[in-house]
Amino acid sequence: MAEDGSESSARTGVDDTKSSLEVGQCGPAGRYTPSIKVVFVRRREYGMSWPGAVYPGDEARERYVRRLRMEAGKMGIELGLREQPLYDDEETDRWLNEVESDKPDGLLLILQDRHGPAWHAANGAAELGIPTVIFCVIGASFTTNTRNFKDRAGAVIYSAPEFDQAIFGLKMLAALARMRRTRCLVLHGDETYDERLADTGIELRYLPESTYVEAYKGTEVLPAIRALAKGYEERAEALTNASHQDVLNAARGYAACARIIKEHEGDAITMDCLGMGRRNPEVTLPCLAWSRLNDMGVPAICEADQGAIVSHLITHYLFDRPGFQQDPVADTDHNSVIGAHCSCPTRLDGYDAPARPFNLSHHHGLRDVTTETLWERGRRVTSLDVYPGSPSKLEVATGEVIDQLSVPPHGGCVISVNVKFDGVERVRDFPGFHQVWFYGDYGDELEEFAQLSGFDSERI
Repeated sequence: MAEDGSESSARTGVDDTKSSLEVGQCGPAGRYTPSIKVVFVRRREYGMSWPGAVYPGDEARERYVRRLRMEAGKMGIELGLREQPLYDDEETDRWLNEVESDKPDGLLLILQDRHGPAWHAANGAAELGIPTVIFCVIGASFTTNTRNFKDRAGAVIYSAPEFDQAIFGLKMLAALARMRRTRCLVLHGDETYDERLADTGIELRYLPESTYVEAYKGTEVLPAIRALAKGYEERAEALTNASHQDVLNAARGYAACARIIKEHEGDAITMDCLGMGRRNPEVTLPCLAWSRLNDMGVPAICEADQGAIVSHLITHYLFDRPGFQQDPVADTDHNSVIGAHCSCPTRLDGYDAPARPFNLSHHHGLRDVTTETLWERGRRVTSLDVYPGSPSKLEVATGEVIDQLSVPPHGGCVISVNVKFDGVERVRDFPGFHQVWFYGDYGDELEEFAQLSGFDSERI
């Protein structure tokens, strides 16, 4: 927020002037442009064989190319589009050799034919070890073709009348490329070192927790910080328990986090926040800072949870919205699950969408301040939990918001969202912890992303 109290656009770059507190992804992923090669495959002349002489292939290709270029521009992708389709096996082999040498981030094959070089190209691409999306126009495949790719790690196949799934495939390829180049700052312990997070490619840059403590104490309460605090107070539906000084301290904490992200070139940030708070009671926990960073498209993860790091990043890159990391609580009365935590973003519908209403409140420790975001009843919700490993595993569930509990009179974390999950009959042992919940019904898409990434997945 600028000094005049106005809200700036989401996901802006860092401005080092004292009049601005805005920050974006400042690490390798924030600077990276994914390279995706796209090719059409068909015979030179159609005939009796599918898709048949009735199919207007050239017209469709022109339409698809216009859409691809437009969407690639929005996604910030370098589109390596081959101007001429692959017409035969010989051309296909030359193209596959070029691709293997160039090593792009991903491949998108658009099959406009069931015959000729189509399946030679599809199988050859999938064997290169480069993430591959295959889109079949209607008439270019039977289930006898598509079933060969249904469980193939590193490749996803679509067959649909419309082109939207091909565009989502492009999105998946870009998301995977950026995730593999993400640097997440981990404020924990007292050492500085880097490591990779299992098979995700995510770089974890560990920094001493004192990095935040010193940044917080060294942050002056400048006019921009006061304007930020004032803006939150004016937008809040209610201010419960928390004082103006609490809100000011929270804005100061956000400014300290923004500076850390810039100085250490992070794309995301997490912290052993509870431990840090116990050891440094004079320092404000980053609950509001995390809410604001997530709203701005900088994934901010509670409690240095590695699985939640991956869940937040997938949600961010794939669906352009923030997620709510929470502790699952069984509601045996409604056979539902209450997601409870003390930091929640407000832009649940997406970074460019209006913020949800929220209250400002102390968290469950009766200190500091946080945004108690108000979730909309009846909204579809997806739950994502990631277990990093070799391979990593995604647990996915979908459901509907049925309530939001008030804390108090209930206990626990002040944001307590109640979700009824599809097909979940035993909530007492709902699997996982610190799942990331986010608006939308995206279970199928997450399973497809897992397959493309070489991860395992399970639908809860």
